[in-house]
Amino acid sequence: MLKIKKISEVLGKHAYTSEGEYFGQVEEASLGENKIEGWKIRIAGGMSNFFAGARGVIIPHSFVKAIGDVFIITKAQLPNKEEPASQFELEENIQ
Repeated sequence: MLKIKKISEVLGKHAYTSEGEYFGQVEEASLGENKIEGWKIRIAGGMSNFFAGARGVIIPHSFVKAIGDVFIITKAQLPNKEEPASQFELEENIQ
């Protein structure tokens, strides 16, 4: 059975990669044409190296593997140290 969550229940959840690394905290959902297109996540300190020191990033909803007690993001879709984070919208002025 598919369990539907309200966006307000997801905001504030901790986000982890599929490999179990802490990624950050969900701050907002990006909506478009009656569906979620992406998620704004405040990046944890260790992950900011992958995103050129940005404080936050908007990841496409297709990168989300599961939403439950925590938010799980597919690690294979994330940039590595050799690959730039060009497909992500970086948020440098998150308050």
